[in-house]
Order: sequence, then C-alpha cells, then structure tokens
Amino acid sequence: MSTASAAPRTGSVLADLLPASRTRDIALVVGGAALTGIAAQIAVPVPGSPVPVTGQTFAALLVGAGLGAGRGFLSLALYALVGMAGMPWFASGTSGAGGASFGYVLGMLLASTVVGALARRGADRSVLRTAGTMVLGSAIIYAVGVPYLAASTGMSLTAAVAAGLTPFLIGDALKAALAMGLLPAAWKLVGRKG
Repeated sequence: MSTASAAPRTGSVLADLLPASRTRDIALVVGGAALTGIAAQIAVPVPGSPVPVTGQTFAALLVGAGLGAGRGFLSLALYALVGMAGMPWFASGTSGAGGASFGYVLGMLLASTVVGALARRGADRSVLRTAGTMVLGSAIIYAVGVPYLAASTGMSLTAAVAAGLTPFLIGDALKAALAMGLLPAAWKLVGRKG
C-alpha cells in the first residue's frame, strides 16, 4: 500500500496539499504571520471600547485552519513576538505587549492552534463543522482577551465583557459565515473532500 495518495485523508489540512519541504513550512509560517498583520490593519474603532473591530481574528482562525496546529501556532507566535519587538502590525498599527487588546493576540495564538488541530480532523470540510470550529476559536480568543482587557484597564469583568465582547458578536458571526463558505469551498475546489 502506497503512503502517498492523490486525495488527502483526514489528518490533512489545506497546506498539506503543497509539496512538502522545510522551505514550504517556513514560507507558510511567515505568510500566516504577515496575513494576520495585514488583516489587523483593517480596523474600525468601537465607541466606548479600547478594542477595535479588525480582520485580525478572522486571519488568525484561517491561518490555524489552513496550516494546522503546529504551523498555525508558529505563525501566530511569530506574529506576536515580532509585534512585541516593535513591528507596528497589531490592530491599527500598534506594537508592543501590555496594551488593552494584547490579550486578544494571546488568545489568537491559542485559538489558531485549537482550530488547526480540529481542521486536521476534518472540521473545515463542511459548512456546519466549519461554523462550530470558528465559534470555538472565537470563544477561545474572548476567553483570554476579555479578562486581559479587564486586568489591563482596571475594568470590572462585566464592563470588559460589554466593551470587549458584546460589540463584536455580529462581526464574528459574519466572519464565521465567510469562513463557512471559504474553507469547504477550497476543499471542493481542489476536488478532495476528506
């Protein structure tokens, strides 16, 4: 029985469809970090909140789903470390650790890893499974980001939820809907559902 097959089996992510090499993996990790940094510049201020609506969370979840847990983690770790070192590619061109929204960056690192692990189990190949995966990824981002927001600003947890979660739910639903179309469609486009 051949170990190479034409169709990826469950256990593959979209990035695995490219020819395997160390160069491929490095390019994917750097590309995922860059995509997240670029998407973070799509930022809309939210009245009453120190956290803007950005494309960054969407990019982080797509990076996890497309690259898998290991490369997704490395990509978001690179994004976080380079931003902490001064690259102005966090939301709205900011950098450094300790800002009110830095907890969301840490949450994205964890969410990208979890979403990548689920994608490797086929969670990005149907609309419903993709929806569940994106909702879980978003919940992880908020589970880290909202308490960090409260701690860094001195807000109560209730105030942090009102400023750092509630205003973003509609946008997150739209991002999940977009992912629900993109990821399963990508698998269909390559003609391989696992």
